[in-house]
Amino acid sequence: MDDELVRTLLKEHHPNLADLELKEVIGGWGNQMWRLGDDLAVRLPRDHGSPEMLRKEHQWLPELAHQLPLPVPTPVHLVAPSDSFPRNWLITTWVHGEPADHAPITDPAAADVLADFLKALHTEPPAGAPVSERSTLAPSPGFDEVQAYVGRADEIRAVWEDALAAPKWDGAPVWLHGDLHSANVVVADGTLAGVVDFEEIGSGDPANDLAAAWILLPEPERFLDAYGADEATVRRARGWAVTRALFLIAMGINGEKGIPGGKTHWGPIGREALDRIL
Repeated sequence: MDDELVRTLLKEHHPNLADLELKEVIGGWGNQMWRLGDDLAVRLPRDHGSPEMLRKEHQWLPELAHQLPLPVPTPVHLVAPSDSFPRNWLITTWVHGEPADHAPITDPAAADVLADFLKALHTEPPAGAPVSERSTLAPSPGFDEVQAYVGRADEIRAVWEDALAAPKWDGAPVWLHGDLHSANVVVADGTLAGVVDFEEIGSGDPANDLAAAWILLPEPERFLDAYGADEATVRRARGWAVTRALFLIAMGINGEKGIPGGKTHWGPIGREALDRIL
């Protein structure tokens, strides 16, 4: 997948956009992305698992975006498979800012910004909304191996077991982002400026998203107070935060080993988050 393919697809399906400036965005996991002009982006799925996620985004995110206080990549066009490209692909709005894995959040007031965003997001979805696959606590792949690697297995296990022992969410399921970590939010002037990558959007336990307190913010407690999370939800959220921090560390290890998809710079981000959790 390269600029030539994207330009070809635009000429075939949306010729009015085909002459806009095109710039590949380095990074991404399930999708490869290009900035299109000043205000749009093109996302092409790298594998066959992502197209269904793009359909889900296209169906649910445009309406939801109206109630959110931060910019999100709102789908504009979902394009069907063709001879030129055998999967669905998506044109969305562009969210301005730098990914937090390259420009970390430094402003303590970002805690209030994130709390306002998640309170606006965590509303009861309509009938037929997808259920999040990340609503029940489950360890990340390699959970035990990464614990051993970082040398704090007993402390990590204590947080994990406390999260599992916490009372389950007994409220109505709410909309979740489902994958809030440093590569999925953007930053401007040290504070949160947008939230991206809604592939995991679905309904479930808000604790999943509240894990972002430790992953993203220099002052997690300020966020938890601003959001108004109850004790049981905070305990479950710390469990989710542990899995996310270990995932970031594992991706860093993969990067050090030269494994495709590994991201060396995620390792320190995961370690800093783990320090905050513990």
